[in-house]
Amino acid sequence: MKLLITGLFILGAFLTELSSQNADKIAMTPPMGWNSWNKFGCDVSEKLIKEMADAMVSSGMSKAGYQYVVIDDCWQIDRDSAGNIIADPERFPSGIKALADYVHSKGLKFGIYSCAGTKTCQRRPGSRGYQYQDARQYAAWGVDYLKYDWCYNEEQDAKAAYKTMSDALKESGRPIVFSICEWGSNEPWKWAEGIGHLWRTTADIRDCFDCELNWGGLGVLNIIDKQVDLWKYAGPGHWNDPDMLEVGNGGMSEEEYKTHFSMWCMLAAPLMAGNDLRNMTESTQMILTNKEVIAVNQDSLGNQGIKFLDMGDHEIWVKFLKNNEIAVCFLNRSEQPWLCNYNWGKMNIYHIGKAVRFSSMKYKIRDLWEHKMIGTTEQNLNKEIPGHCVLMVRLIPVKE
Repeated sequence: MKLLITGLFILGAFLTELSSQNADKIAMTPPMGWNSWNKFGCDVSEKLIKEMADAMVSSGMSKAGYQYVVIDDCWQIDRDSAGNIIADPERFPSGIKALADYVHSKGLKFGIYSCAGTKTCQRRPGSRGYQYQDARQYAAWGVDYLKYDWCYNEEQDAKAAYKTMSDALKESGRPIVFSICEWGSNEPWKWAEGIGHLWRTTADIRDCFDCELNWGGLGVLNIIDKQVDLWKYAGPGHWNDPDMLEVGNGGMSEEEYKTHFSMWCMLAAPLMAGNDLRNMTESTQMILTNKEVIAVNQDSLGNQGIKFLDMGDHEIWVKFLKNNEIAVCFLNRSEQPWLCNYNWGKMNIYHIGKAVRFSSMKYKIRDLWEHKMIGTTEQNLNKEIPGHCVLMVRLIPVKE
């Protein structure tokens, strides 16, 4: 009997170590998927999530790289006498395991939400004191992704609180992407690598281009401004998260949504759509499934873009890609068109150990929204960029 117990202990330790190793090998590129909160808030149900999974496939989103279907707050209603978390039986009559199985049957992955506090932000049961129990339950259900919020945290130490759930997930026996959502309040980029796979850097996004609400909600430009110095903390398996996408929710113009999506791709941000996938306009679908722009986001080097040049209303952002290619995004913050006449020969980039001198190196230029080549760096770039929009290009070295 003693030998059996020892063997089981060794097996358990091995499985825990294996799970921990697997946790280190997921989210090697920024996660892509869909989350219920931005569009539906608390109005979530089994029916809705199944329809979103169906639409993710039928719309071409899954082929473009989106894979996680994530239920945000309000799926949970109570705990039973043993402390097990209970899904709302009216909204999720088949249970979470059956719903996860359905999502998996579509070739997708399933995500769920909880909170480091005693309650979630919508006053549902949080995970404080139940972290290991909840993690085991999530693994048994087949959860692949956990978004973990910070409401009702009761002045816990953020690093310790998130590490507890991180350790619980690693011991659950299932690789689960861990999304830290404490709104950047405790500068998680300085401590969260190895604890989470992504961490929020700001307050919640709002469906507006340039706004800042008194409770902390931020528009697209306001969030971009807060990412400028965070590039050094991002890389494969650990990402800065400027919050979910608002593309298609109706508060911005097509140009502004293009800018939103382009800049999230330049920032190597997780791409979590937040719209109704069942009835997307042609414009929304075109933006969210632009494979050339998504390829910049999913580049295997995992570099976060940098703001190379700030000219007030006009900015130039640069992201180094594999194969010595470079993504460049010309951002027009102004409402007025930008008549851009850019001389590549005057542009030298020195960053993260790389030196690029366009006066001595030649690149072909591909417009990632027009899907066509537009010249080389031997000529000036002449382009009119609409207000609140971008020109996003990929520079491809010319082999002599």
